[in-house]
Amino acid sequence: MTEQPQWVHDAWQKVNEKVERTSKRIGANFPHASENGQYVLAEPYWWTAGFWPGLLWQLYRESKNKELKQLAVECEEKLDAVQQDYYRLDHDMGFMWTLTSVAHYKLLGNENSKRRALLAANLLMGRFNVNGNYIRAWNPWTEGEDNSGVAIIDCMMNLPLLYWASEETGDPRFKSVAKRHAEMVLNHFIRSDGAVHHIVRFDPESGERIEALGGQGYSPDSAWSRGNAWAIYGLTLSYHYTGEVKYLESAKRVAHFFISHLPEDYVPVWDFLLPADVDSPRDSSAGAIAACGLLLLADKVNAAEAPIYQRVGERILESLYKNYGDWEGTEEGLVLQGTSHFPEQKYMNNPLIYGDYYFVEGLARLRGYKELFW
Repeated sequence: MTEQPQWVHDAWQKVNEKVERTSKRIGANFPHASENGQYVLAEPYWWTAGFWPGLLWQLYRESKNKELKQLAVECEEKLDAVQQDYYRLDHDMGFMWTLTSVAHYKLLGNENSKRRALLAANLLMGRFNVNGNYIRAWNPWTEGEDNSGVAIIDCMMNLPLLYWASEETGDPRFKSVAKRHAEMVLNHFIRSDGAVHHIVRFDPESGERIEALGGQGYSPDSAWSRGNAWAIYGLTLSYHYTGEVKYLESAKRVAHFFISHLPEDYVPVWDFLLPADVDSPRDSSAGAIAACGLLLLADKVNAAEAPIYQRVGERILESLYKNYGDWEGTEEGLVLQGTSHFPEQKYMNNPLIYGDYYFVEGLARLRGYKELFW
């Protein structure tokens, strides 16, 4: 292990101890958000299905805990039915199969995992709309609803599945689709001040941009903090895979906006641009995601710039551990005060599995694990 602050060592030990306990109850299932101290288990087709097995793989990489490995493998196997039989698979196939199958393949060379991930990459590539150069986000949630023109910033974290598929197969089509979607994001999602739209709607026939939508943020022109976090990490990953400086520069611009709006304890509120009379609870998950993106960004910029991003990434994670972590109580989640969906008042002030996952990934990076599942 690389030299690390004592708090990183302590946090890693407490995470391992807690997950060994909670995994006995959660098992090979798909926790989403914690309520009353216990994770609510979602259906395997839900977008968060990859985060629990991904967290288990992060811990297994060092501990070689066979029980955690078995749970991660069983979760991945349960997703086979989703891949084969479910009509509403959407763009979050990246989240789902990167943290299960790609992780499994990178760690242990499992050929079935490689096959699953390549199938998911093909299905994800099939959602690309050449008219507007975007990967369609969702299928209709209700009968008659038309989501065919919708793209969302979260999809930047699905692109690594496509980049990986091109590297693995030598077929440039996957990477080309990912780059064209990322280019669209630069043109239509990233604002001049570094703030980010959550949703942009296009005319699916002409490809023309119709409007930005507020989505999980306060308004179309506010700054949903988790969306900004997705952008920091996703744009940096696009630079990681392509070497194209425009992605790095945009990641830096979003990062500067994010950093400049952090409160004293470094954990963001759910939206950075709110009227004074609107509640502003924290979203610890946005902090964890951004921390991972900032740590990767620090590895990609020059030596003079790197400490800016490295320090903030570390401080976010340290604050999550010391001020928001639950280590001694009966709560199953690791990190408190996540805000899942403020406009719909869903899972407010709750641990969220993706917040837990990125917190653990960030700790792993601070412990010297540089190989990405993404």
